Amino acid sequence: MHLKIALLGGDGIGPEVLAQSVKCLKAIEETFNHNFELVEAPVGAIAISGTGKPLPDSTLKLCHEADAILFGAIGALEYDNNPEAKVRPEQGLLKLRKELGLFANIRPVKMFQSLIKNSPLKENIVKGTDLVIFRELTGGIYFGEKHINQDGTVASDLCEYSEKEISRIAHMAFKAAKKRKKKLTLVDKANVLESSRLWRKTVTEIGKSYPEVKFECMFIDNAAVQMMLNPSQFDVILTDNMFGDILSDQGSVIIGSVGLLPSASIGANNAMFEPFHGSYPQAKGKNIANPVASIFSTAMLLQHFGLDEEANAIVFAVHESFAKKVVTADILGSSKYGTDYVGDFISEHIVDSDENLNINDENIGLGKSTII
Repeated sequence: MHLKIALLGGDGIGPEVLAQSVKCLKAIEETFNHNFELVEAPVGAIAISGTGKPLPDSTLKLCHEADAILFGAIGALEYDNNPEAKVRPEQGLLKLRKELGLFANIRPVKMFQSLIKNSPLKENIVKGTDLVIFRELTGGIYFGEKHINQDGTVASDLCEYSEKEISRIAHMAFKAAKKRKKKLTLVDKANVLESSRLWRKTVTEIGKSYPEVKFECMFIDNAAVQMMLNPSQFDVILTDNMFGDILSDQGSVIIGSVGLLPSASIGANNAMFEPFHGSYPQAKGKNIANPVASIFSTAMLLQHFGLDEEANAIVFAVHESFAKKVVTADILGSSKYGTDYVGDFISEHIVDSDENLNINDENIGLGKSTII
């Protein structure tokens, strides 16, 4: 298969972890006889310094032309320390999602048995956790009209959703639930917010078309608590932009490291894959960042194009790194191996083998259950 893949390393540790994903893509290319055209482009703070824009026109053009995008991370300390900056790196990512119509963010959260001691929560709580969060990504309060009065003492952010925006991601989530454990939980705040009441009304009606899926609704405050008390009760979580952002952060706590969680952002014609973590600028250039989330995101990219065996080969290689404890310092307390070494180990253990078909129980939900 030939795929043109845009590489947007971004800021901080983004380029470092993305480089490890590239190693894996090249190993897949060689092992499975594919052809990946990899094209780099700037985004975020690095793009602002070069062009004055967090998303240059040339980068956006490349993303439109590419079959898929691999994204690193975005954000820099000079902007974190200057919250009033008019041009910010994060604007590049938000614009990219909007321009490409990437309305569905899919974030699998699975507790690996081999890393269960890495979680700050008790084993009996996190064991068996295997859920996926479907977060609406291009609507809601993050994209709504914003206003602040002249003297800066009153501000507002509009949270607005249409039935169409809700319906398209709801159908994706129900289809995913059909292929998983057949349970979907809508997380909202319908007892207070009018936008949440529209979510509940719309999703409840859509749920009637999926009678095989158990459908329930849960308020965001209760869902946040239940994620910490009994995360294994969840299968597919469907929610809006802001609530999905919050619950995804909790998912990283359950697993024990934000460096393990991948994500996919899917639209009608485009797809982007990125690690869940941020740019972590304090670690830039220190060779300590965990590349696994980026590498798992690469596996999600492959599976998006039906390359299941290739994706499994990557996941199997990552599990080999876990088994041999070839991991970065955020996992298992090891400080022996750096980003580059872990990336080398994983890419070198990508093989075309029947063994890859035997890892489904440890799969992080990268399959067709999450990418529709």
